[in-house]
Amino acid sequence: MALATAAGLAAPAAAADRGAPDNPLTGIWRTDGYGLVIAVSGGRLTTYDVTEHSCVPGWITGTQSGTPGPDGTTRYTVGTNALTLTPAGRNRAVEHEEGGVGSKTLDRLDALPALCTRPAPNDPLAVFDRFWETFEENYPFFAAKGIDWHAVRDEQRRGITPTTTVEELQNVLVDMLRPLGDAHTGLARVVDGEPKPVFGGRRPGSTVRTDELKARALQASAAQLTGPEQPFAGGRLGVGRLPGGIGYFRVSGFDGYTGGDFRSQVAELDRALDALLAGPDRLTGLVVDVRLNGGGSDALGLHIAARLTDCPYLAYRKVARDDPADPTVFTRPEPVTVRPSTGEHFTGPVTVLTSSISASAAETFTQAMMGRSPRVLRIGENTQGVFSDVLIKTLSPELMVVLPNEKYLTRSGSTFDGPGIPPNLRTPVFTPDELAALRDSALSTARQVLTEDARGDRNPRGDRNARGEE
Repeated sequence: MALATAAGLAAPAAAADRGAPDNPLTGIWRTDGYGLVIAVSGGRLTTYDVTEHSCVPGWITGTQSGTPGPDGTTRYTVGTNALTLTPAGRNRAVEHEEGGVGSKTLDRLDALPALCTRPAPNDPLAVFDRFWETFEENYPFFAAKGIDWHAVRDEQRRGITPTTTVEELQNVLVDMLRPLGDAHTGLARVVDGEPKPVFGGRRPGSTVRTDELKARALQASAAQLTGPEQPFAGGRLGVGRLPGGIGYFRVSGFDGYTGGDFRSQVAELDRALDALLAGPDRLTGLVVDVRLNGGGSDALGLHIAARLTDCPYLAYRKVARDDPADPTVFTRPEPVTVRPSTGEHFTGPVTVLTSSISASAAETFTQAMMGRSPRVLRIGENTQGVFSDVLIKTLSPELMVVLPNEKYLTRSGSTFDGPGIPPNLRTPVFTPDELAALRDSALSTARQVLTEDARGDRNPRGDRNARGEE
């Protein structure tokens, strides 16, 4: 998920207003996990980022859109995005972000935490401590990555003084982030009210998507199509045909389809899916290519999966870190289900092409497809290994940080965070030799597998190379 615009860091009301019978959501709420306090008052939603020793105004501010529904659900617009709050009794509520999956549980507070009622210090040492504590209380993967976060603090904190500049502090924080090798961590510098990314993590050894790589990769895949690819969503989606009646669907992102809200994104995705699935010729198989996909909305990935099944199934279960003092405590697992859509369906054989560029929503989509029947074959290389929605936390007026705090669980309770989802059939992807020769071994392998399926040939389907958990 990209850094969102930090628009309007206005402070919420200083105390809860519980005397508004027309709006049961009015008041102060704390999320279960996520280190967030939400204030609702007068048609406005504002937030605080909270740790044990710090509280600063958060970047999220929303304006009520329309009137509450019959159950009290109220929609708030946040830039071009939106979220809803739904009462769940007098002292509980549920938050859902449009374009996301799952929800957050909110508990009512009598008043703002005391730390939030006074200005937070923004000297270099205070900002350093806020950064460290934000990760200490929310990041789930220190043990898995072999990082002693306390030792990192002790080493780096000694160099912070009252005269440390923002640039020097920024460099220290980047040095602390880099060893995590986590593509869902990042740092941004706020310039004229806008966050400008200065660092983004990634797994060591993974491929970097460049304009040149993308252009060569698109040429290589286009060479195997029977005709020109039909572009949608400004080129982020592409529909084509391969020999033998095989469909090809390139999904190079799960966001940015239109300049409008989430509903307009879904409508554009459906336009592409209709062109793919509702044509006059019946598909014999389908290739879904997410090798250039760096993520976006998990819900858009589920929307594709819903067009590729005629029965509901479990995609995954989400949990979030829920105890600032104990990294092993998580929220109750929330199941996320793929439900067949009302549009045209394809229930035949499907392959998914993946690469180390495939990240975030591209990975949750890939994980969701693992529960489909008939089984989906994954071809290419391991995905990036980051699944969580990201927290965007304000550190100071000049700095913001990005980090994950969730896990997407398989049926057995494991995750693919870190190494990523492995392919069933491993092939070269975007190597210098492949790009130089405009060769696409992953797509060629998918064509071979789907052609064999169409002929009824028996295929071991994943007994070779890494399988991952099915």
